[in-house]
Amino acid sequence: MAEKTVAIPDLQERTTQPEDTRTRERYVTPAVDIYEMPEGLVVIADVPGVTPDHFDVRVDNHILTIRGQAAHGLPGQPTYREYELVHYFRQFDLSAKVDESQIAADLKQGVLTLTLSKVAEAQPRKIAVAVS
Repeated sequence: MAEKTVAIPDLQERTTQPEDTRTRERYVTPAVDIYEMPEGLVVIADVPGVTPDHFDVRVDNHILTIRGQAAHGLPGQPTYREYELVHYFRQFDLSAKVDESQIAADLKQGVLTLTLSKVAEAQPRKIAVAVS
């Protein structure tokens, strides 16, 4: 699984509102750990501040895209803020050995865990030796 970034028009830096003092949205690459297991891959991404309803995980043309919008947990507009949460974006190029229909995602306390199963013929198996 190789990292790949595809140019998407709505991910370019864009103006939120002309009257805002903070004029640009930023996207950062979340840190990930990738583990290979006999049955597939496990991708663990750190995405603090993102809730499940602000997440978009998809596969299109063998490209796994992780996109999340972080938000503060308090209602209303802040009067003063020194720290701005940023949005997350990362893409990976999937090999033909990954079963794209069996990808599962789980989000717990700012950690996204993706389970990517291998296709049946790519999984290792033991072959019994018959004695004759």
